[in-house]
Amino acid sequence: MLSQQRPDLGFGLSLRREFVSDVLQQQPAVDWFELPCDNYLDADAGTLDELARIRQDYPLILHGGSLSIGGPDPIDQRYLQQIKQLSERLQCAWFSDHLCWTLPGQSHSYDLRPLPYTKEMIDHLVTRIEQVQETLGQRLLLENIPEFHRDRSKQMDEWEFVSAVAERSDSLILLDLSNIISKAIDHNFSPLDYLRQLPADRIWEVHLTPPQERQEYQGDADDATAPDSSRIWALYRETLAQTGPISTLLEPDHDIPPLEELEQGLQAARTISSQIHQS
Repeated sequence: MLSQQRPDLGFGLSLRREFVSDVLQQQPAVDWFELPCDNYLDADAGTLDELARIRQDYPLILHGGSLSIGGPDPIDQRYLQQIKQLSERLQCAWFSDHLCWTLPGQSHSYDLRPLPYTKEMIDHLVTRIEQVQETLGQRLLLENIPEFHRDRSKQMDEWEFVSAVAERSDSLILLDLSNIISKAIDHNFSPLDYLRQLPADRIWEVHLTPPQERQEYQGDADDATAPDSSRIWALYRETLAQTGPISTLLEPDHDIPPLEELEQGLQAARTISSQIHQS
């Protein structure tokens, strides 16, 4: 059913509240910003005006953490309407959340739990994703999350599960490369096998952690002896080779570096993308 062409927004950063004034004053060399929208749903008029000013110069997207798309509770309609209103006000390109579930009554807890990879869960997800997409009037992007234990009840590999959910619900994929690599190490599978089994046309956004090593690393994403960020760069190269140019977000794991340092990381990603698509 996928017919819309994937937009390429370029190279973006998460717009934390502490960055808003710097972005307005400095107009950094960033192509777009991702709004962690749960932090802005209760924003005052002044903050919303600042976001609207940023929107004049940069595309924005929304990224949530409270949808609990695989959870047992009904979809929070009030939350969805808040998302829709913010998206329409700021003319956001799309909305993403996580392929996960939360405990009953705790959808806003950010306790994002991995789903069982079963046919029954796919059926459950498809109905809920279609409901969200109908309300928002756009396709939903869902991000693969970390997994801290092996699920012995699974009926398929994660890449099969992610692909089936996207295809059956006509939704889209936000691919977090760090999460793939950490799971590959823990569960002894190839991150390249994971990537190559996904429907490339449904991958609309990529998340990267900031680089710590040289971006010139040319090794394989399966090289377990390579530094962590080098494996991420290698997998990013493979992703670009499959998808073509794609909206890429630099996302710190823990501490938030200064805006200038994040801009440098974005330039490394731009360099890799240029190398791939000019060769």
